Amino acid sequence: MILAKLAYKSLLNRRASVLLTLFTIAISVMLLLSIERVRIDAKSSFSNTISGTDLIVGARTGDIQLLLSSVFRIGHTNNGVSWKSYEYITSQRGVKWSIPISLGDSHKGQAVLGTTLDYFSHYRFAKKQNLTFNKGHPFAAINEVVLGSEVANKLGYKLNDSIVISHGMGNTSFHHHDDNPFKVVGILNPTGTPVDKTLHIPLAAIDLIHGGKASLEHEHEHEHEHDEHNDLVGHPKQITAFLMGFKSPLYTLQIRRNINQYKPEALLGIMPTVTLKELWEMLAIVEKILLLFSAVVVLISLLGMLTTLLANLSQRRRELAILRSVGARPWHLFTLISIESLLTTLLGCLAGSVLYYLAIFSAGGYLQSHAGISVNITILSYYELGLIGVIMAAGFIIGLIPATRAYFYSLSDGMSIKA
Repeated sequence: MILAKLAYKSLLNRRASVLLTLFTIAISVMLLLSIERVRIDAKSSFSNTISGTDLIVGARTGDIQLLLSSVFRIGHTNNGVSWKSYEYITSQRGVKWSIPISLGDSHKGQAVLGTTLDYFSHYRFAKKQNLTFNKGHPFAAINEVVLGSEVANKLGYKLNDSIVISHGMGNTSFHHHDDNPFKVVGILNPTGTPVDKTLHIPLAAIDLIHGGKASLEHEHEHEHEHDEHNDLVGHPKQITAFLMGFKSPLYTLQIRRNINQYKPEALLGIMPTVTLKELWEMLAIVEKILLLFSAVVVLISLLGMLTTLLANLSQRRRELAILRSVGARPWHLFTLISIESLLTTLLGCLAGSVLYYLAIFSAGGYLQSHAGISVNITILSYYELGLIGVIMAAGFIIGLIPATRAYFYSLSDGMSIKA
């Protein structure tokens, strides 16, 4: 206890250099915990880009290719799914809901997705969160469009603006559908998913603008002659893919097997949670890089602490000699320096943990809306506490180096420093 009090007072006496060392350790601990939390939650959020969907069905390609094209809007499928097959499959027993999607058009590099009103009711992201509107409402007419948050912010659109979409994905447009403009009626809240970069129009509009029929305004004039929901859906010959939800997981496996063995056309049914896990495993190198970066940051901070302790030690030889003169033995000085390094590391870890929570609390909303990472603010897990324990142990071990030098200084100097 006496040595602990002496170590504490010694740190207070050298508070300027100690605070600098403590700050360095605190920053490294904050970065380590933050990177680890973002790594874990990024993996979780990546897996939850689409949530609550049991099956994604499309033309028979690879599992990952179908997932990337239908959910992430990356790449494209060579074939689609006939509307007849869609209606047959979604009419099977156990199907709770289905969302047809049609891709292939764009607007200034942003994907255009044709779908139904069920998209806004059943599509889920993150931890089964619903799509919500920042402004406006879902499309109610065939010439209306709902924008993702990033599309609206990036291109500066607001409600009632007019938009012309183009045939072709990405920045490559082969034809502009100038005769069929769309009116913005809704802007979604940020989700941090590809939804933010997507323009949503009625499925029937996709069929009309590619079928060479009358303009959307003309079709809208005769809307009263038909059922409104059917007008928005239409009867397209083909769609890109469709999402399905079931009443029970047992139906998922059964219908997936039937889809993969479907004879009228070659179809593929994938379970998005399983395929997302496979895709993340392909990106495992990202996890390793983040872990390596964290380890390097901690190592640099601990080496900084070692440098500071060794630099201060040469200036403290007279102090150590005075302690020897009042009865301190060499092992007392060894223990004193070890306790000082341990206290510095402990205080740095505590300060780093506080900074970690402040950083996560401050950046949580930004990460969710801009990176799609849903960060959980929880107490430190056993794994995270283990990381802090490793830092404490490493700080103690590094502190043994100046402690050992202090031990030999006291033996060579005795009770006074020799000239």
